[in-house]
Amino acid sequence: MTEHVPTTCMRCAVGCGHVQRAVETGYGLDVVRGDAAHPVNQGLACQRGVSETADPDGEWLTRPLVRRDGELVPTTWETALERAAEGLGTAHAGGSNHVAVLGSGQQTNEAAYALGKLARGGLGTRYYDANTTLCMASAVTAYYDAFGSDAPPPTYDDVPEAETHLVWGANPAAAHPVLFRWIRQSAAEDGCELLVVDPIESETAEVADAHVAPDPGGDLELARAVLARLVETDRIDEPFIADATTGFKDLRAQLPDAEPAANAAGVPLETVDRLADALERDTLLYWGMGVNQSVDGTQTAAALIDLCLSTGNLGPGTGPFSLTGQANSMGTRVCSSKGTWPGHRDFGDPAHRAEVADEWGVSVETLPDDPGPGPVGILEAVEDEVEAVYAVATNPAVGMPDTTRVRRRLEDTFLVVQDAFHSETVEFADVVLPATTWGESEGTAMNMERTVSRVRAATDTPSGVKTDLELIAELATRLAPGLFERSPEPASIFDEFAELTAGTLADCSGISYDRLEEERAVRWPAPTREDAGGYRYYDGPTTEQGETSETERLEGPASDRWSFPTSSGRARFSAGEGVGLPEPPDESYPLTLTTARRPGAYNTGVRTRDDEPPTARVSAGTAAALAAELEGPDDERYGRITSRRASILARVEVDEAIPDGVVWLPIHHPDVNDLTIPAVDPRSKEPNFKQCAVRLEAPTDAAAISLEEVTA
Repeated sequence: MTEHVPTTCMRCAVGCGHVQRAVETGYGLDVVRGDAAHPVNQGLACQRGVSETADPDGEWLTRPLVRRDGELVPTTWETALERAAEGLGTAHAGGSNHVAVLGSGQQTNEAAYALGKLARGGLGTRYYDANTTLCMASAVTAYYDAFGSDAPPPTYDDVPEAETHLVWGANPAAAHPVLFRWIRQSAAEDGCELLVVDPIESETAEVADAHVAPDPGGDLELARAVLARLVETDRIDEPFIADATTGFKDLRAQLPDAEPAANAAGVPLETVDRLADALERDTLLYWGMGVNQSVDGTQTAAALIDLCLSTGNLGPGTGPFSLTGQANSMGTRVCSSKGTWPGHRDFGDPAHRAEVADEWGVSVETLPDDPGPGPVGILEAVEDEVEAVYAVATNPAVGMPDTTRVRRRLEDTFLVVQDAFHSETVEFADVVLPATTWGESEGTAMNMERTVSRVRAATDTPSGVKTDLELIAELATRLAPGLFERSPEPASIFDEFAELTAGTLADCSGISYDRLEEERAVRWPAPTREDAGGYRYYDGPTTEQGETSETERLEGPASDRWSFPTSSGRARFSAGEGVGLPEPPDESYPLTLTTARRPGAYNTGVRTRDDEPPTARVSAGTAAALAAELEGPDDERYGRITSRRASILARVEVDEAIPDGVVWLPIHHPDVNDLTIPAVDPRSKEPNFKQCAVRLEAPTDAAAISLEEVTA
């Protein structure tokens, strides 16, 4: 395979088209570059996507492994698959919910759909989820609350049309470089600007026209302060609110006064006015993990949507735009049956359940009654109901909060790990199934703006490696005979998925491999071969009087028409309240830990890992106050970061981008989530990764201190 193959970059959720070419001999990629013919990026590509695709640092898995006498040893495919099926099947014989399945936003749509079909239709377990819930579930819940459907209303086409780019709790300069290039280009136009809300002066904040730094966890208070100020100064869009929304009266009645809310967020009232002023122009409001990964994630995301609705910032060139992390997180939300049935079918709706069961050839009674407790709840159930876990392209041993306890649970269960790299979770596996990765798989992916494009294999793989779809089908053959063909093709799986979405809010039935071959990429909803999605819920300007349609349409003040799939046909304001930090700092743990991305590092680090301790960034004031606890010269000082759950060794670096009283650590290092708290948003079940209480101590040795040592 030495021809140039058009495909999709799987590093992040921007969804750039790539062209890849295999090496002349052996396995691997020789050429990776942007695809000028791809409608998403038109040839642009970031160096991180190119380098991590062509030359990842991780340790490849190239042979199936089974555990014998406490050690993982190479074996044949037949032995590995039979052992995996035996362990999962034995647990399943005791009840559907004795098996848990964990998926990933790194899978293709076809693999995600197949894994959900096996988990829900073959095994019937409620204990199924994907690591996308760890990053996007709060935004998803807020979208359903506001609009009756998931996914952001805007698309990339709206970026150059916006006048204000307000980035809240996200760092696209590090996480989404190509998208950030478009944002910066638009913000540089006359009359346009970029504002960033982040406790840390991130790479994005460094180049912004204004940086607003609330206290860690102060996002909800700040969003409510901005809305209160807009109300107090009579700067809300009353006609749009009256014509296209519901619930504003209730929200208005419970709004705090702007000044005390600003004080609670840790910002002056003048800063609130600065944000309010910006929202008077056409605004795209982007947010990311800094908002979502919180016990108040859903409510804060909803408050940001409220800011858009209250100022009429809904429509082309404006609106709420959550920034998705993993490459196929959106595809997992649409395809995988983890929170909804395929096509965003309501999980509890009897008609949808019956249609899914009929398509899959299983009884409705096989399907679980609810979507489950989320990834944190699933791992907690390992100590109770769950006896076996099947983990695909995910690394819960370091990617979950409070991983000390997570690893103990994984140690106590029968564990099948399917991955391309030797992750920390592999160390706890009873069976390891090596899978293909970027440049080696066939299928499709779905980016953050709902665009579906092809993923293609540019290189061959060793005989000891199979695709995710092949492995899922092999296990299904043994665990749920008849659920799949023996060796299903990606195209046939996509067709099955697409057909099941017909008539749904996420209709992909007009998309096929043939169409993607011609057009490279198609955005949903696409109910016919000619259709492609645009700005959601917006039907365009009113044309002739008396025009009707199949769906209720609302006319806004500028004669715009809207269709919201809600019971009222209107967009809905939120009226909930937050619960606050689950673990605020105190005398024993006086600092706040926050975690975030580093440019050039990938997820839990399996592609970009080094063996050094993580670097903890603190302000000069924090470092000076705790100087006695640090060891080493000024440019190489070490300390221990200790929470109520664990303690880890870290290199301590002074960085004026970090506020006093805060410790910043990268999410990519395997030690970091030993410290984090397993509290979750009560509705989305997304963990509160972003804040917990810690202290800085003198280093002892390089090994992490266990929970018992910390609490003894």
